[in-house]
Amino acid sequence: MRLRDVPILTEAVLLLGLAAFCLAFVPFRYVAKHGVRTGGRPARTRDEIMPVRRAVRRAARNVPWRALCFEQGLAAHAMLRRRGISSVLHYGVAREGDQQRELKAHVWVTSGDQMVVGGEVAGQFTELARFSGTA
Repeated sequence: MRLRDVPILTEAVLLLGLAAFCLAFVPFRYVAKHGVRTGGRPARTRDEIMPVRRAVRRAARNVPWRALCFEQGLAAHAMLRRRGISSVLHYGVAREGDQQRELKAHVWVTSGDQMVVGGEVAGQFTELARFSGTA
């Protein structure tokens, strides 16, 4: 790890922790209403979102709590917002199991036409909702 990466990794760890706390203890309607506000402009290039993407993914692999797609999506969304870049949180589901009776959920984040986090498997899910918020 380079010294210059410490601030953005620290930000990612703190926001992943806040996201995990909110998802565990705050009703979803409040998380959806207040946690997904956005502003700014969509990312124009992949280079604009890559520092956030790398930091969130690296932090999520190393924190001692659950930091799956939902937590990563909320953290990435907040980090992009702080940088003046708008983003959209997408919520989707897919059927799985022996008889396709179980539902599996997934969250992914986009900014403009750039995939920020969760995009690796987003194509396997049917989008149910998207939250872009308002400034």
